Amino acid sequence: MQNLLKNLVVRPGARIKLRNIDPGYHGHHESHQEAMADIQSHIQKMDKLQYLMYAERKHSLLIVLQGLDAGGKDGVIRHILTGMNPAGCRVTGFKQPTPEELAHDFLWRVHPHAPEKGEVAIFNRSHYEDVLVVRVHKLAPPAVWSKRYDLINNFEKQLVVENNTAILKFFLYISKEEQLARFKQRLDDPARRWKISAADYKERKYWDDYIEAFEEMLRKTSTKHAPWYVIPSNHKWFRDLAVSHVINRALEDLNMKLPKPTVNIADIRRQYHQAEAMAKAS
Repeated sequence: MQNLLKNLVVRPGARIKLRNIDPGYHGHHESHQEAMADIQSHIQKMDKLQYLMYAERKHSLLIVLQGLDAGGKDGVIRHILTGMNPAGCRVTGFKQPTPEELAHDFLWRVHPHAPEKGEVAIFNRSHYEDVLVVRVHKLAPPAVWSKRYDLINNFEKQLVVENNTAILKFFLYISKEEQLARFKQRLDDPARRWKISAADYKERKYWDDYIEAFEEMLRKTSTKHAPWYVIPSNHKWFRDLAVSHVINRALEDLNMKLPKPTVNIADIRRQYHQAEAMAKAS
């Protein structure tokens, strides 16, 4: 699995061409069933590592999810939360900015949602919308959005340095054909129709423009302290396996430990035995 990390991570400054990456890649497993044991193992490991983070309260984790429509951001969030205690997690979805948010700098609405020590924060879309949607739809001139790459890098560096935040950024990459197949699933399945947006097919017309924007985003904002990972996501099971593997390796690298008790254990043990004796006597 070590080679998997090397294959997925975007090296700082690398000129990624997404056409050279197979969104249908699925590693050495041939099916969801075959991968199930590894998937469950990763979920169990995430649970233990997040418990350590929550108890130690020296580090935090920020997970950023970006991708084209129907790329699987919601599915990844569900997968992550099956392996973590929701009490220590916070999910924020960034939609179209409000008038109040537009009256401030583009990072103003993001910073309050950064994780506190001991917490995992998941961004469903993020501050990167301001170099993606803004660029593709020409909501700001290039002279404005082109400066945001450095501002984003500085913001993420601040989180790492000031708050011991580990940052993992995942670009969920699906093919244009897979996106259309998922749109069809939404039409055919009444339980999924709530996901349908009038903008789905309008945005699809900008596919090539989005790919170009994603490629520049990956090149200019994948850093040593906040790397991007391109996750082939045509196969949902491989997407979940890859994301949880990256998360576990990052958390393991923090070398977290359970904190020492803040009370006198011998004294608390005596109080317990006294309470136990009184309970039996009553």
